Amino acid sequence: MNTAAPSPSSAQLFATARPPYKVTSLRVLRSEWAKFWSLRSTWIALGLALLFMVAFGVIAAMQAKNQLTTYGQLRGHFAGDTGVGLALFGINFGQLVLGVLGVLVAAGEYSTGLIRSTLAAVPRRLPVLWAKAAVVGPVALVVGAIGAFAAFGIGARIISGTPVALSLSSAGVVRSLLGGGLYLALVAVIGLALGALLRSAAGGIAVLVATLLLVPGLVALLPSSWENDVSPYLPSNAGGSMYAISPASTDLSPTAGLAVLAGWTVLVLAGGAWRLKRSDA
Repeated sequence: MNTAAPSPSSAQLFATARPPYKVTSLRVLRSEWAKFWSLRSTWIALGLALLFMVAFGVIAAMQAKNQLTTYGQLRGHFAGDTGVGLALFGINFGQLVLGVLGVLVAAGEYSTGLIRSTLAAVPRRLPVLWAKAAVVGPVALVVGAIGAFAAFGIGARIISGTPVALSLSSAGVVRSLLGGGLYLALVAVIGLALGALLRSAAGGIAVLVATLLLVPGLVALLPSSWENDVSPYLPSNAGGSMYAISPASTDLSPTAGLAVLAGWTVLVLAGGAWRLKRSDA
C-alpha cells in the first residue's frame, strides 16, 4: 500500500508562496494618485487653470493701471478693487476648470467602465471616493495658490506706485491669496462629489456650472430682503468671502464663508458616498 502524501499542485504552491493581498487606505490612495496623473485631461485642466489665474490677473492689473492713469480711479468691473482683487480676477475661470476636472475624475470611470475594476479591487467602495478627494483637493489647492501668488507678484509690479497697490506684508493679503487657493480646492472636491453622485460627466458639469454661475444670478432677481438672506450662503458667494480682503457688510466673514462652503462640500460628498455605496456600478 502506498502511504506517500500526494504532491501539491502548482496552483497550491503559488497560492502558498504568494502573500495575501490586503486593501489599505494607503494603497487605494497610491492607486488613485497614479490614475489621476495618467490622464491627459489632468495635465490640460491644471495647465489651463494656472494659465487663466495668471493671465487674467495680469490683464486685470494692466487694465487697472490704464484706468488709474487715464481717470485717476478704477471703474467698471474693477471699481473698489485692490491689488488682491485684481490678482484673483481669474478665479472664476479657474473654478470652472478645476471643478470640471473633479467631475471627470469621478464620472470618467463610469463612462469608460473602469469603475467596475476599481470597485472589484476595493469592495468596500467608500475608500475609493475618499482617496479621490484626497488627491484632487490638495492638487487643486497647490495649483490655485501658485496661480494666485504668481498673478499677485506680477500684477504688483504693474500697479506699483498706485493707490491700489499692496505687498505681501499688507494686512490680509496672504490670507486672501491662500483663501483663493482653498476655495478652488473645495470647488474641485464638490465637482468630484457631483461626478460620483450623478455618474455622468455632462450632468455633473451642468449642475456645477448652474450652481456656481446661474443660481447666484437667479437669486439676484429676488426681493432685496430675500436676496440678502440667501445670497451669502450660496457656494460661490461663501467662497468669495474667503478670499475677499475686506468683505462687504452683507457678506460673511472669511471664517464663516469657509465654514459654509465646507458644509456644502461635505453635503455633496455625503450624497456621492451614498450613491456609491447603495447603487451598482
